[in-house]
Amino acid sequence: MNLVLILYSVGLWLVFVILAIINGTLRNSMYRPKLGEHKGHVISSIVAVCYILVVTYFFVDSIKVSVTLTDLLLVGMFWVTLTVLFEFGFGHYVVGHSWAHLLSDYNLIKGRLWSLVLLSTFGAPVFWGLVLGLS
Repeated sequence: MNLVLILYSVGLWLVFVILAIINGTLRNSMYRPKLGEHKGHVISSIVAVCYILVVTYFFVDSIKVSVTLTDLLLVGMFWVTLTVLFEFGFGHYVVGHSWAHLLSDYNLIKGRLWSLVLLSTFGAPVFWGLVLGLS
């Protein structure tokens, strides 16, 4: 992975952070009050997967001539790492959530879909690379 791709990946991840803040604000002000915590979480998670897929498509389409699937796999790993570090760092040290509260979002058995958001973050670059014909 070259420096330009790393910088572009960081910039795009910052776009994801901005979209996540908007998504969380909508969840807390619109979905959750009207539909409840669980349904608000589900809708917010689905919205996150959708914007991740859409933004990543444009990212991969714009760089496809200069990257390999291995590069895209590394980008996905990089994004997930940044996301988890941000989620736990910001969530615990800034917002004040307990570690148990933060970990509870990873419990698929209880209907928490955050793991699927991370899975889409990880897999979207390679998925679009395959769809767009990279080898």
